[in-house]
Amino acid sequence: MGRSKLLASIVVGATVGAALSMLDRVTREKTIATTKKMKEAISYYAANREELQVLVEEKVLAAKVLCEGVSENVNAIVEKVDEFKELPSTIEGMINDTKSAFSLPDKE
Repeated sequence: MGRSKLLASIVVGATVGAALSMLDRVTREKTIATTKKMKEAISYYAANREELQVLVEEKVLAAKVLCEGVSENVNAIVEKVDEFKELPSTIEGMINDTKSAFSLPDKE
């Protein structure tokens, strides 16, 4: 059985697509500008590793805070869903109590 050529075909297709997109002047200029910015950022952080470490630590902390907030929101939603699950039985009990109150024979 022959090897799958899917990955090779994807790489070739992406390469051809990228080459064709570079024929557009605006795309080419934006790509060059983005590449220059990336090169400058890489050079800067290569020279200032401490600053990169601080930046990464800040991003990790922000992600942790976001995850904790999402976790709290999910827990609150789960609690509300549980409350809504109990609501029909509560309403049914109230209806039964009301029916029994109105169906009691009057004693006079």
